[in-house]
Amino acid sequence: MNRGSPAGPTLEPVPSSPAPVAAVGGVVASELLDVTTDPSALDSTGFWIVMLPFEGEPLCARFARRRPMTGKPARRWVGPPPDAWVSSLDKDGFCERVELIRESIAAGDVYQVNLTRRLSAPLPDDADILALGSALAGGNPSPHAAVLRLPDHGIHVASASPERFLQREGRVVISQPIKGTAATADGFLDKDRAENVMIVDLVRNDLGRVCEWGSIEVPDLCAVEAHPGLSHLVSTIRGRLRPTMGWAELLGAAFPPGSVTGAPKLAALELIHRLETVPRGPYCGAIGWVDADNRRGDLNVAIRTFWFDQDQVHLGTGGGITWGSDPLGEWEETELKTSRLLQVASNQPVTTHQPITTHQPVTTTEGRLLR
Repeated sequence: MNRGSPAGPTLEPVPSSPAPVAAVGGVVASELLDVTTDPSALDSTGFWIVMLPFEGEPLCARFARRRPMTGKPARRWVGPPPDAWVSSLDKDGFCERVELIRESIAAGDVYQVNLTRRLSAPLPDDADILALGSALAGGNPSPHAAVLRLPDHGIHVASASPERFLQREGRVVISQPIKGTAATADGFLDKDRAENVMIVDLVRNDLGRVCEWGSIEVPDLCAVEAHPGLSHLVSTIRGRLRPTMGWAELLGAAFPPGSVTGAPKLAALELIHRLETVPRGPYCGAIGWVDADNRRGDLNVAIRTFWFDQDQVHLGTGGGITWGSDPLGEWEETELKTSRLLQVASNQPVTTHQPITTHQPVTTTEGRLLR
C-alpha cells in the first residue's frame, strides 16, 4: 500500500453534525475536517484520531483544533442500574469454551486464544459518551484512555485502556502488550508469564515484517504494573521501521493486536469467530491519535472499553486461554476486569473487587459455536 499525501486518500465530506469531538492523549480535538477509511492518510498532514474496530473498516478523522484536556463535561453521567447488565455468555457457556480451546491446544492447532464476552445494558435517556468518559477518568483512571464522539458516523466510544498497542516516534515503533492479570502484584501464576511470553514472540514477528532487520528488541519482559483494582504483566517490544514503511503497512502487519487474538494469530482468529456469540465491535480494536506532520502517534488496545450502539451500552471483557487455564479462574478474571468499570458506569461507590451481578442468558454449543 502506498504512503499517503494530502491529496492521496479519498476523503468523505464532513456532514453537518453537532459537536464531533475526541479526547485522547491529554488533548481535546475539535472542528472535524474530514474522515477516511484509508490509513495511508496518517502519513499525510494534520492531526488525526484513529479508531480501528476489531471487525470492519478503520476510521481516520482529521481535526483542525487541539487544546489541552481540562475541566469536565457539563452533563453528569447517569448510567443504567447495576442489575440491568446482561452477559452474552453465562458462566457455564464461557467455561465450556475455555475447555474447547484447551482441546484445540492439545491438538496442536493453537497455543493461546483470547476469549471474550460482552456485557450490555439499556442506554439511559440523553446519554453522552463524554460524560461516561469523564466518570471513568475519575473512577478508573488509565494511561491510554480515549473518548470519541462522531454522531454522524455512529461512533460513541469511551476507553479506559491500560494497554499501548503502538507508539511511533519517527521510525521508532514500540508495542507494550499486556498478558497476565491478578488482583494483587504478588498473585501472578506461571500461566500468566507463559501467556505474556507467547504474545511477545508474536508481536516481535508482527513488527519484524515492517522493521529493519536486527532492530527488534525487548527491553522489558513481564514487568509488573499496578492499575486501579488489579495488576498486569507488561512487556515492551521496540523496532525501527524500514524507510519505505508507513502507518498503513505498520497497521497491516500488527493489527489486530496479538494480546487480544492469540497465537498463531490466524488460527486464533478462526476459533474466536467460532466460539464468540457476538461481534466485538470497537472492543479489542485500537483507538488513538496521529500527528502526521511530526510523524508521531500513539494507539491503545481498546480493552476496558464502553460503546453505544442504538439503544444499548456495551462493555467487553475477556482473557487469554492457554493449556494451563482453569475455566472457573478464567471466568473470575473477566469478572475482576469489569468490576470497577461497572461500578463507575452504574454510579455505584468504587470499592475493591466486588462484581456486580449480571443477568446471564443460557448459552449452548449451538449456532455460531459449531459453524
